[in-house]
Amino acid sequence: MKIIIFYFIIFLNLSSSYAAKKNIDQNQIYKNLRCLVCQGQSISDSNSDFAQTIKLVVKDLIKQGKSEKQIYTFMADKYGDWIVYKPQLNKQNFILWVLPYVILLGGGLVIFSIIRKKRKKF
Repeated sequence: MKIIIFYFIIFLNLSSSYAAKKNIDQNQIYKNLRCLVCQGQSISDSNSDFAQTIKLVVKDLIKQGKSEKQIYTFMADKYGDWIVYKPQLNKQNFILWVLPYVILLGGGLVIFSIIRKKRKKF
């Protein structure tokens, strides 16, 4: 009897972990993919034929067991990085990810040096 309970617990644990892997938030993926036909709309908000086709492709990729990251990579490879609202960091867009922080740091240093010079004058 204890062995049956043990196997039942293992079965429940494995089935719940399998279900958790398969439980990809489809709507979140739709919101993170840009419609290439509509201006500034995600495929979740768009009713264009392109958006409907991409939704079907995403459903098929989820059925194939692809992860969210794999789906974004597939879409970016096929349509370019612009289709994903939050593109991955890579060699092509490295400067776009780093430049705002460099400007912020540089601006802070300029402001700090101006304040420091004004304090020395007084």
